[in-house]
This record gives sequence, C-alpha cells and structure tokens, in this order.
Amino acid sequence: MSRRLTHTIYRRQERAAWMFLGPGLLLLTLFTAWPLVRTVYLSLTDYNLLSPPEWVGLENYRDLLTDAQVTNAFGNTVLYAVVVTPVTIALALVFALALNERFFARTFVRTAVFVPFVVSLAVVSIAFRFLLDPNYGLVTYWLSAIGLAPQQGALAQPHTAMAAVMLVGVWKNVGFYMVMFLAGLQSIPRELYEAAALDGANRLQKFRAVTFPLLSNQTMLVSILAAIASFQVFDQIKVMTNGGPAMSTETLVVLVNRVGINNLEFGYGAAVSILLLVLILILSLAQYLYFGRRQVRN
Repeated sequence: MSRRLTHTIYRRQERAAWMFLGPGLLLLTLFTAWPLVRTVYLSLTDYNLLSPPEWVGLENYRDLLTDAQVTNAFGNTVLYAVVVTPVTIALALVFALALNERFFARTFVRTAVFVPFVVSLAVVSIAFRFLLDPNYGLVTYWLSAIGLAPQQGALAQPHTAMAAVMLVGVWKNVGFYMVMFLAGLQSIPRELYEAAALDGANRLQKFRAVTFPLLSNQTMLVSILAAIASFQVFDQIKVMTNGGPAMSTETLVVLVNRVGINNLEFGYGAAVSILLLVLILILSLAQYLYFGRRQVRN
C-alpha cells in the first residue's frame, strides 16, 4: 500500500472521528467549559443581576478568608464529608459482602437496598422530614418510646439536625456503591479463595489477603465518588432544614445558593463555588494518588 493511500485513509478516519466527537465536544463546551469560565470571571466581579458586572479582582476571595459564614459552611461541609463518606463506603462494602452470598430472596434484598438511589433525593428528603416531624413523625414516635426524641424534633435542634441529614445521605447512596463493590467481588476468581482455604485461612483472613486487595480499583472509584457527592450535598439540606437551625447544617453549596440566588450576590457566590471546586479537585487528586499506588492491574 502506497504512502499516499495510507495517508488518505488516515485522513478519512480522522475526519470520521471528529464528526462523531463533534456533537459531544460541543455540548461539553456549552454546558461545562463555558459555565466554568463564566463562573471564574464572575468571581472576580461585583454582580447583582441588576447592573453590569463591576471588576473587583481578588476582593471576593480576600473576603472569603474573614467571612464567618464561609468558615461555618466550610466546617459543616467537612464534617458531613468526614462522617458520611466512610460510613457509606463501609456499609456498602458490608452489604456487598453479605449479598454476594447465595441465600433465599437475595435478588429482592439487593433491589431493596438499591432502590433508594433511583428515587429523587428531594422526594426522599420530604419523606424523612415527615418521618422526623415532632407532632406526627413515625421515627419521632419510635424515639419517644425509648426517651431519645428531642422535644422540638430532630430537625429543630442544632446538635441533631446534621445527624438527620447525614442519615438521609447514607441511606440514599449506599445501594449505588454496593452495586460497584458487588461487580468487583464477582470478578475475583474463585480459585484464589480455594487456594486460601487450602492454606487454612478463615473468612477474615480471606478478606484481608484476597478480597480487600483485589477490590482496590472499586474502592478508589467509590471513595472518590462518595467524597465528591459529600462535598456537593445540597438537596436534603435545602428541603429538610434550609441550612438551619442557626446555620448548623449550612454547607458550601447551600451558602452559594443563599448568597448567589437569594441575595443576588453573584460575584461572591461564584467565588465560594470556585473555592468548593478547588477543594474537590485537591481531595480527588489526593485520593487518586493514594489509591493509585494500591491499584490492581490485570
């Protein structure tokens, strides 16, 4: 085959590739890249929607460093992520290990654990808000029977409201991460367990020597996704507490909504959102580097 013919075929394949990639790249630019660039620009301005953006440079970012509401929202976000992320991952792994075994109605139980993930988080939050209502909530009634229900309801107390929204976050996402772990468990060769059994390994030793190391790829993916989801928590807080009581559940995303949308401080809200983006990027990179060293390559 001549060099000219080879070059012609290559150019045709290249044009065909760009034709297939073009629509996706256009949508990515319109709905991801451009909004990101626009947000960075707005974070450097004073913009209230009623007048043209006024350039202020890094003033919004300097204000972030001394703003008590940003410090409070940052602390609440970190608290939520530090608690919800490991709890969700641990429960997902436990469910995956249990539901990987054969038993009656296994498919039904798997479905029951996964179903909360496909239900709208806003709908779930409304349901839990009714369940935790101090007057007629079923969960409140059960807690009252053992003397643990707050008098004004869990969502009205600063020390219990965050725990309530954390509960919703764990309950909603654990099924999704369980499915990821199940996929990893089913890809582990049975011969490895048989070899470990011949060496006299018990269940715990099999988990430590075979299961957990070979789940490192799934663990890395689940950890990154769970951490990102925790830092972006919004729906259940907006529906259940709206950041209260006394801003005890206001996270960075809720703060962006309140400052940028409600108060029309678009420049300052954009600066807070950029801060959140940087935090997520740093966290994701740190997790990738940590788990990447333990990643199993086939």
